[in-house]
Amino acid sequence: MTTTRSTNDSSTQDNSTHGMGTTGHLTAATAHLHPPRTRRAFGTAKKLVAAYGALSAAVLITVAVLALTGHQVTSFMWGRSGGVLASAAVIYWMTVLAARGTRWAYLRVRILSVLMPIVIVGIDMIPGVCPPWFALIQAVSAVPLAAAAFLSNGSQLRAAFPKGS
Repeated sequence: MTTTRSTNDSSTQDNSTHGMGTTGHLTAATAHLHPPRTRRAFGTAKKLVAAYGALSAAVLITVAVLALTGHQVTSFMWGRSGGVLASAAVIYWMTVLAARGTRWAYLRVRILSVLMPIVIVGIDMIPGVCPPWFALIQAVSAVPLAAAAFLSNGSQLRAAFPKGS
């Protein structure tokens, strides 16, 4: 077990790391995360990111089934669907950390939830990169993450992490 101490404004927050997860203790620095509206907003964000992950897993499974049944599947489709699924796992982890009061994780969720849908759709629109059906299901998988972007960049969650905290 490792214990680190970080300073947020004039208060301190202990973070204990156990394996892959991080737990924080409630202090004045994280008390602003506990209003019901903020908890609901983070709960919705986690559900949207989980939906992005589930749809990304469905894309990877579709690619695997097509490959196993003898259809043409490119290495781009394998790499892309696996990478998008991995991004869903990372973004979900950061959303959980943000809901516990980790500012750096919240800032990365804000950025990634905006950028990933743009990147997914943008790359799929390049002619000849992937079949239209693949581009379509990838775009559909990005929709919940785009919704999470609006939520994570909205005033309710931004207020939970004021500048300088």
